[in-house]
Amino acid sequence: MTQTTLFSQRFRGYYPVVIDVETAGFNAQTDALLEIAATLLTMDDNGNLCIDRTLHFHVEPFEGAVLNPSSLAFNGIDPYNPLRGAVSEREALTEIFKAVRKAQKDAGCQRSVMVAHNSAFDQGFLNAAVERNNIKRSPFHAFVSFDTTTLAALALGQTVLAKACKAAGIAFDNKEAHSALYDTERTAELFCYIVNRWHALGGWPPPLFADDNSDDEISEQDSDTDAA
Repeated sequence: MTQTTLFSQRFRGYYPVVIDVETAGFNAQTDALLEIAATLLTMDDNGNLCIDRTLHFHVEPFEGAVLNPSSLAFNGIDPYNPLRGAVSEREALTEIFKAVRKAQKDAGCQRSVMVAHNSAFDQGFLNAAVERNNIKRSPFHAFVSFDTTTLAALALGQTVLAKACKAAGIAFDNKEAHSALYDTERTAELFCYIVNRWHALGGWPPPLFADDNSDDEISEQDSDTDAA
């Protein structure tokens, strides 16, 4: 079985992309998106997930964006530091979406899905930026996501990213944390560890059932496409 076939079957045609954002607050509609990183994944011939590469952008606050001092103090970002080399939201998203679409196609998948730690937060900011910039079509499913907080709680008994990484034997430097680039790559390592561990323990592939190709599953796939 080819790598493309393995990947396309693993997540029901979804291509997982690990995302992390750094922001100037908690409200996706009003607070600035300041950093975004996306880690693309690949799969080896044994069906194990691996990190391919990461895209990372510092982002200019959109016009009228709220910049909460407490959030900036927490992540240490100076939004107007010229050395950041920040780009517009549109430019960052355009470059990420271009790379995601290519990786998705190479993996034989029909749609991408966000993987993130506390994914509702990152997905909210991504969706808000897409809407704000009038981007007509995102490669990501609009509401489905894979949350490594939940996965880590199940597999490792931990919900904090640093503690989950430690439990998985993944090096984590707290001094580097709260950078989109660093957090995305650690989250990607954690996601790969959990998926590959499940595979090694015999949890994948699952037993085949007679109704795997039933009309109900086809209808569900059509529903996903329509809703996205």
